[in-house]
Amino acid sequence: MSSIVVQSFVTLDGVVQGPGGPEEDTEGGFQHGGWQFDYDDDGTVVEWEKRTEALLLGRRTYELFAGSWGVWPEDAEGFQGELTRRYNRIPKYVASRSLTEVGWTNSYLLGPDVVGAVERLRGEPGVEPDGEIRVWGSTELIRTLAEHDQIDEYRLLVHPLVLGVGKKLFGDGFPYTRFALVESRSTASGIVINVYRRAAEG
Repeated sequence: MSSIVVQSFVTLDGVVQGPGGPEEDTEGGFQHGGWQFDYDDDGTVVEWEKRTEALLLGRRTYELFAGSWGVWPEDAEGFQGELTRRYNRIPKYVASRSLTEVGWTNSYLLGPDVVGAVERLRGEPGVEPDGEIRVWGSTELIRTLAEHDQIDEYRLLVHPLVLGVGKKLFGDGFPYTRFALVESRSTASGIVINVYRRAAEG
């Protein structure tokens, strides 16, 4: 069985909106896009992504990824080229109420029963023993998955920054959840990397 792992860049006040660029997500008049660029994760994300055997994305994040990783040159140097090659080759599963087709290679719509489709994905044997289905962005999808106990792990890169506005990973109405902290460390730039798994009740 593959693990479903949420990875997220997050601020101290819980904001996850638009970390990657000024125009990444301006919904609600958000003006702080690209806030993660002043910080270095010390190569953590590159190492984590070596375990990614599939992406599970909401529509907005899928379209963002398809317009970047899906069109960037695979022979680019370093991190960009490495992830572009990987993301082009692995399957991408998309939760959407509006899309009727997806153009990025190896992309698939989950259909109207997202929860059922994800449960089937979870039950399929992984390509690698420690392979993971990766969720980036996609706050609405994450909430749906959490409501049905389908997330195995959260990896949060907490940045020493308060924005005061923006979409939050665990916003109002997120299902009650207790976590166990399984790893915590910091980087030279001040990012605290916390890895959580759902804690047993009781």
